[in-house]
Amino acid sequence: MDNHKIDEINILKASVFSMHKAVDSLSVKPELLLIDGNRFYNYHDIPHKCIIRGDGIYMSIAAASVLAKTHRDEFMSTLHAAFPMYDWLHNKGYPTRKHREALADYGACEFHRKTFRLLPT
Repeated sequence: MDNHKIDEINILKASVFSMHKAVDSLSVKPELLLIDGNRFYNYHDIPHKCIIRGDGIYMSIAAASVLAKTHRDEFMSTLHAAFPMYDWLHNKGYPTRKHREALADYGACEFHRKTFRLLPT
């Protein structure tokens, strides 16, 4: 899911859509989907359970969280090579002071979510 789609449909819908897409790619149909958080949209006829702070309760959710974060961190490191001014190697896209200062100085690039306000308007 890219930043443009997230801007279009919002982060929650994009996250759920990505989870649905991941389930679509499985060769075995799960009996139950464990969701870290408090919101999810039904996926066909597979029951789901939302668990707030589920990554601290279920190892499967914790493992998925680690994989997702590792993948995102690698992607942000790749982006840093093309856009070093945002310091994505260190902040991974989070709104640190240096990242906000770079946005003020250089503006947003094509990979910034336009609906995520890092600077006052």
